[in-house]
Amino acid sequence: MALATQVSAFPSIGAEQAARLAASQIGKRSTLARDGVKKRVVFDPASQYVSTTGNHKFVPPNFAAGDVRGPCPGLNAAANHGYIPHNGVGSMGDFINGVNVAYGMSLDLGGFLALYGAIFDGNLLGYSIGGPTSLNQLPLGNLLGLTGAPQGLSGSHNKYEADTSPTRGDLYKVGNNYKLQVPQFQQYYDALVEDVPSSTQYDNLLDFRVSRFNDSLTTNGYFFFGPFAGILVAPAGFSFPVRMMANHSDEFPTGMLSKENLKSFFAITGESGNFQYNEGHERIPDNWYKLPIGDEYTILGFLADVLDFGEKYLPLLQTGGNTGKPNTFTPVDLGSVTKGVFSAATLLEGNNLECYFFQISQNALPDILGGSQSSIGNKNSVLGPLSTTIVTRLQGLGCPKLEAIDQTQYNQFPGYNMCPNGCKGY
Repeated sequence: MALATQVSAFPSIGAEQAARLAASQIGKRSTLARDGVKKRVVFDPASQYVSTTGNHKFVPPNFAAGDVRGPCPGLNAAANHGYIPHNGVGSMGDFINGVNVAYGMSLDLGGFLALYGAIFDGNLLGYSIGGPTSLNQLPLGNLLGLTGAPQGLSGSHNKYEADTSPTRGDLYKVGNNYKLQVPQFQQYYDALVEDVPSSTQYDNLLDFRVSRFNDSLTTNGYFFFGPFAGILVAPAGFSFPVRMMANHSDEFPTGMLSKENLKSFFAITGESGNFQYNEGHERIPDNWYKLPIGDEYTILGFLADVLDFGEKYLPLLQTGGNTGKPNTFTPVDLGSVTKGVFSAATLLEGNNLECYFFQISQNALPDILGGSQSSIGNKNSVLGPLSTTIVTRLQGLGCPKLEAIDQTQYNQFPGYNMCPNGCKGY
C-alpha cells in the first residue's frame, strides 16, 4: 500500500492530495486483486507454438506501397508475420483473432480493445495500427465516427495512447507518440530482470514505471494524465510485454521475457549501450511459445496489473496534468468529474475499478471525444455495440451508474485542450 513518502516526486499540490488518497486506502483491497491460489499452468508446446515460417514468415512493411506501422510493437510484429493484415489495416475480427492466435490475448480483452479502436480511432468496422490511410475508408466511411476521418493508433493521443509510455516519447516533447525512443528502450532493457517468472518481472518494473511517470511530470509542461488513456491504458505498455511477449517453456510455464526477445519485439538491434531502432521491423522470435490455452491474458488480469501498480504508487491513479510548465501537476478530483459516482479514495474498493474501467470508456470523456459536433451528435448510435458489451460485462457487479462526466475540469490543461481530436495533423 502506498504511503505519503512515496509521492515525494509530486509537486506540493499533487503530493498533498496523493497523501490523503494513500491514507484513505489503508486496509482496503479490491476484489480484482489476485488471491493466493495460483492456477497450475502446464506447458504444452504443441498448442502454444507460434509459427514464424511459411505463411507467417517475417516480411517487413512496404511503406512506399502504403503499409502502416504504429505505436504498438505487438501489433506491428503481428502484421509483419501475417497474423493480422500485413498492410496494418484490419477489421475488428482481424485484430481479435490475430492477437489471440499470436499472443494468447483473451477474446474478451481483444474484443474490447478492437471495438474501442474501431470506434475512436477507426471507421466503426476496423482501424489502422499506424496513422491515417486511404486503406481504411470502408463502406460506412466517416459519417458515424466520433473523430471524423479515421486517424489510427498513431493519431490516438489522449484517446488510446498517452504520455508516460515506456518506449514512446510524450507527444509534445518529441513531436510524435508512435516512434520508439532508444534511450527509453535502454531504460526498459536495463529494468527487465531475466530468469524469473513473468509475474516477478512485472513486479520489478514498478520503479521504471514510476520513473517514466515522474519524467513526464518534471520535463513536460503539457503532461496530461486522463481518466481512460492515462489511468487505464498507459499501464499496458508495461504489462503487455511481460504478459504476452514472454516465452513459455517447461522451466517457465507462466512465461519469461528475455532481453533478446524484448529487442526482437521492439525492432532493436545492436548491443546494450549502442542500440539501433529499425522502425516497423518488429518481429516474433523463432522458437517462441505463447500463453497457454485456458490461461489467456484477460480483462480482469489486465485490471489486476493496473491495480498492483496503483496500490504501490497511488499517483498512477490520479487524473490531472501540468498547466504549461514542468512540475506543475494539478490533480482533478475524480468525484467532481464523475459527479460523485466514483472517487479516487474508493477506486480500489470492491468492484469499483472494473466498474470504472467499463463505464469511463463509454462516456463522453475528454480523452476520447473528437470530430465535429455533428459526429458527436451521433454518439449514442455509434456507441451502441460498445454499450451492449459493457452492459453485459457489468451485470452482477452492482456498479454505481455513471451518467455523465464534467469535461470542463480538464480545460486548464494545455495537454488536453490543445488536443481535442487526437492531435490530428502532427
